[in-house]
Amino acid sequence: MNNLTVALCLSVAALLGSVGLSWGADFQTVLDAAERGQARAQFDLGLMYEEGQGVPRSDETAAMWYRRAAEQGNADAQNHLGFMYTLGNGVPWDRETALKWYRLAAKQGHSKSLFDLGEMYFKGRGVPRSNEDAIKWWRRAAEQGYAQAQFKMGEMYEKGRGVSRDYETAVTWYRQATERGHAQAQFSLGWMYRKGKGVSQDDAAAVKWYRPAAEQGFLKAMFNLSVMYFTGRGIEKDLVQAYMWAYLAADRGDKYGGVVKYHIVKLMTPDEITTAQKRARDCLRKAYKGC
Repeated sequence: MNNLTVALCLSVAALLGSVGLSWGADFQTVLDAAERGQARAQFDLGLMYEEGQGVPRSDETAAMWYRRAAEQGNADAQNHLGFMYTLGNGVPWDRETALKWYRLAAKQGHSKSLFDLGEMYFKGRGVPRSNEDAIKWWRRAAEQGYAQAQFKMGEMYEKGRGVSRDYETAVTWYRQATERGHAQAQFSLGWMYRKGKGVSQDDAAAVKWYRPAAEQGFLKAMFNLSVMYFTGRGIEKDLVQAYMWAYLAADRGDKYGGVVKYHIVKLMTPDEITTAQKRARDCLRKAYKGC
């Protein structure tokens, strides 16, 4: 058994008392497969170390196992290794090397690497900043169903960055991302309905899309849903619900949520305020679901 294997096994042994023997057997299976050169096992082992899943968290050890898998052509490992070079986690900060690994994974059609390449061009990381090149990579990821890329495509068409502004196309991309539960896309689609951009103006539809985004904890959706309840736009006016969502937005650090709450409370009775505060606490316990 080589020194690396001994070190890994010692780390595992120190944890067996708290995690249980069944997990230890799973780790050993992965470790044995990784040592035999199985790329998927090497990637899985890297992920365990990067996320601290049952082993001491170590970016350096994660990067080592990702590299072994990446050199065998494992696209997931190539993407993770690229990301580690992008941030300098466990490896030297090196955006050129990050691009190298992203490109290798992208050649295999790896959707997240296609998206990450778009991010590198959008932010000018290791390459000249280019909205057009960002869109080129995001489009490929979006066409594969990658929700964050679909959202970014919608945003670029809405704002006219790298493409001609086209609200209807923006709505099409936002809608595709909402089908995968993407909170920002849900909010953005609601905003398009609220403003009548690319769709007929429809406050009720805006509320419909703000709600699932708010229930995922998306701050702007919480605030806007509060305003809709406060003004009675697209939904029956309800100061208790308006206060609750403003309270939750303010709790997440939204300064406008605090302002709206201040104005709402002036119109409420003490009993309504008590009810709203209780609903807000209950909603927090439920992680915003069904509020």
